[in-house]
Amino acid sequence: KDRKGNTQGQEDQDKEYVGFATLPNQVHRKTVKKGFTFTLIVAGESGLGKSTLINSLFLTDLYKDRKVPNAEERINQTVDIVKHTISIEEKGIKLRLSIIDTPGFGDAVNNTESWKQIEDYIDQQFEQYFRDESGLNRRNIQDNRVHCCLYFISPFGHGLRPLDVECMKALHEKVNIVPILAKADSLTQAEVFRKKMKIREDIKHFGINVYQFPECDSDEDEDFKKQDQILKDSIPFAVIGSNVQVESKGRKFRGRIYPWGVVEVENPAHSDFLLLRNMLVRTHMQDLKDVTRETHYENYRAQCIQNMTRMVVQERKRRKMKRYTSLTHSVISSLTKLRRMQEVLERIQEQMQHSQRGGY
Repeated sequence: KDRKGNTQGQEDQDKEYVGFATLPNQVHRKTVKKGFTFTLIVAGESGLGKSTLINSLFLTDLYKDRKVPNAEERINQTVDIVKHTISIEEKGIKLRLSIIDTPGFGDAVNNTESWKQIEDYIDQQFEQYFRDESGLNRRNIQDNRVHCCLYFISPFGHGLRPLDVECMKALHEKVNIVPILAKADSLTQAEVFRKKMKIREDIKHFGINVYQFPECDSDEDEDFKKQDQILKDSIPFAVIGSNVQVESKGRKFRGRIYPWGVVEVENPAHSDFLLLRNMLVRTHMQDLKDVTRETHYENYRAQCIQNMTRMVVQERKRRKMKRYTSLTHSVISSLTKLRRMQEVLERIQEQMQHSQRGGY
């Protein structure tokens, strides 16, 4: 009897059940099958550990064939754009990761507008996506838009340098900038705190828009809100990178050995490395992509449409002016011909009058 009652109750529920509650599962399956893409650009002068940090973040070796230029080669070095693309798979989830490196940035004697190459590259990816999106075949558009820029700041200065300010101001409307305080193991904890404060002050003073973490929803649990606040307070991330496994007190970990002790890359007391990696990969990768799509790309797209509209209006005005000019020329030509004909008639009349007087 109970079994029959349960069966009847299940049938009643099925009649009231439409089925759209499975939509998230359908979207999940489709997205997982398609895979994910993420494009990251790294900028900052040489020697700040950019390559080491990227290798540490994604457990790869992207720079094994890299040739480091000598001092003479750097004097007139221009900024290059080097793209590395790798496919990573974790628990059945595929990620196509593109790392855009910028060797030569900030290394030359004259660094005026050395960020122009980076700015142009970001614009080119927007332009390509806009062309693909506006084309006929929109099904297989490849998204190479830059979703995040890790900007490395030297730990040896007093806050931001003029080059840092100018570069970030040139890029902040085009890409999500995440400032990185490089080589944090060269600073004491007090120095790290002071430099973070100074860099945050400079960012605010110069009106630089770095990536803003989204506000937590009111229904989020307290632990999540606490972690989110820690992230916001950690900007700029003070990081250490290492691809070397070291051993200390019976434990193996990635770190750096110094005469006075050992630094652990993934130890929150030593570095913000874990916070940065979790933010980039586990918690905010999708938000970085959303901000790129909804804000930076939309601004570019709106500007393109506005420019195209302006060009169409100008072309219409030009054609209208051309027609008006052509008509004006035609009218002037006709008037000139009429004037000439009138002059000829007047001369004929004068000749006739002279002939009539001569006859009398």
